[in-house]
Amino acid sequence: MIRIFSILGALILSTAIVTARPNIVLVMADDQGWGDMAYNGHPDLKTPHFDQFAAEAIRFDHFYAAAPVCSPTRASVLTGRHPNRMGTFKWGYPIRPQEDTLAEVLHAAGYRTGHFGKWHLGSVQTASPVHPGACGFDEWLSAPNFFENDPILSRNGKAEQMIGESSDVTATAALDFLKRNATKDSPAFAVVWFGSPHLPHVAAPEDLAQYPDTPTKKANFYGEITGMDRALGKLRAGIAELGLRDDTIYWYCSDNGGLMPESSGGRMKKGSIYEGGLRVPAILEWPARFKSAQMIDTPCVTSDIFPTVLELAGVEPRTAHVRDGISIADILDGKVKHRPASIGFWDFKAGGRSVPSAKWMKELLDSQAAGTELDDKERLRLDAGVIARQYSDETFPGHAAWLDWPWKLHRIENVKKDAPGVIWELYNLETDPLESKSLIAEQPERVKQMQTAMTPWLKSVVGSLNGKDYASP
Repeated sequence: MIRIFSILGALILSTAIVTARPNIVLVMADDQGWGDMAYNGHPDLKTPHFDQFAAEAIRFDHFYAAAPVCSPTRASVLTGRHPNRMGTFKWGYPIRPQEDTLAEVLHAAGYRTGHFGKWHLGSVQTASPVHPGACGFDEWLSAPNFFENDPILSRNGKAEQMIGESSDVTATAALDFLKRNATKDSPAFAVVWFGSPHLPHVAAPEDLAQYPDTPTKKANFYGEITGMDRALGKLRAGIAELGLRDDTIYWYCSDNGGLMPESSGGRMKKGSIYEGGLRVPAILEWPARFKSAQMIDTPCVTSDIFPTVLELAGVEPRTAHVRDGISIADILDGKVKHRPASIGFWDFKAGGRSVPSAKWMKELLDSQAAGTELDDKERLRLDAGVIARQYSDETFPGHAAWLDWPWKLHRIENVKKDAPGVIWELYNLETDPLESKSLIAEQPERVKQMQTAMTPWLKSVVGSLNGKDYASP
C-alpha cells in the first residue's frame, strides 16, 4: 500500500495566507540519480543544502523522470505530456513549436518568465523556431546542452563568456531575474536547469577539495554534485533574502536516472526504462501553503509538474492537448493517498542527436564578434515543427512500461527483421524494487488488465506524434 506519512507533523493548508499567485522556480539536475544524495544514504557525497531542503520541505521517494534521458524529460516538464507525443524521442531532439508550454501559459497569465542553464530542446539562437524565447521565456541565459565551468551561454541570443562554477553561474542569473521581476502584483517563473553532474566531470577546486581521499575521477563526479548543492542552497537562501520564500513554489528534481548503477535507485541506470533509469530525487516547498515537512511515496512524474503548477497558481491551460501528467495538488495537501492514474513510459527506438554545446557556443561567440550569425540548419532546428512521417499505431518499437503501483508492466518490442516480437515482464515494486523476478506467469489476469490499459495509451501517444492534437477542430 502506498502511504503518505508526515515527518514533522500534520500537513496544514492555510487558505487565509495563500491569496496571491506564487512565484515558481523549477530546478533540475542533469544526470543525478535517486541515490546521489546524502539524505538518501550515499556514504560519501556531501550535500548539506539538499539534506536541509529535504528535511524542511516535501520530499518525494518515488518520483520519476518521464524518460530515461534528458531532452525528453525536459519536454515533459514544459508540456505535461509524454515526450513521444511531440517527437522528442531522445537527447538532442527539439520540442515542437506547436506545443503550448508552461512558460507560454504563465506568461499569458501575467508572469515574467526566465530560463537559465541547459536548454537541450532546440537552439539558443534567435533564428530558431525553438529557442527559449520562442517557447515563452521573456529572458534567457542558456546553453544548447550541458555546460562546464566558465561556460559560454546565450543571453537572449547573444553569446556571452561567463566566469565561475557552472551551477553557481546559473543560480546567480536566476536570482538576478527574480530580484528584478518577482513582485506580488507580477509574479515570476524561473526555470533553472543545471548542467551537472553530466560527463565530463570537472569539479571546481573548492568542491574537489571536499573529497581528498577519493579517486580523482569519482571525486570530480562527487564535486560536481556538491557544487550543484551549493548553488541550490544559494538560490534558496537568495529567495528568502528577497522576502519571497513564503510566496514561492520551489521544486527540484533530476532529468533521468543516475550514471552509477549502485546509486541509481533501482535496476540499471540512465538510459533504461527500469527503475534505475527513471527514479530520481525530488523536493518541493511552498511555505505559505505546505506548512510541515513530509515524505510522499506516492508515485509522481515530471509530466505532473505542468498541471500541478497551473492548479497551484490558479491558471488554466490554454489548449486541450492530451496531458499525461495529473495535478498532484491533492496529494501534496494530504487529501489523496493513492495516485488516481497510471503512469506510462516509452523509450522509443531511435538514436540521439549530437549537440556539442561548448564547440557550438565558442563558434557562435566568435561569429557574433565578427559581426555575423551562424545559420547552420542543424543547430537552428529549423525543421522542429515539421511532421514529415506518419507512425503506425499497431507497432510500438522500443521499451515501454506501465506503472500501476505497485505493479510495473514492461513491454519490449524487438523490431529486428530476423527476430521480431514483444517481450512482457511484470514486477511488484513494493516487494521487488530491483525488478529481479518477473511475475508474468503468476499474474495472468493482472497482466491482461494492465495490457488492456496500456495499449490505448500507446495508440494515443502515436496519434499525438502524428499531429492529431494540432488539427483544427
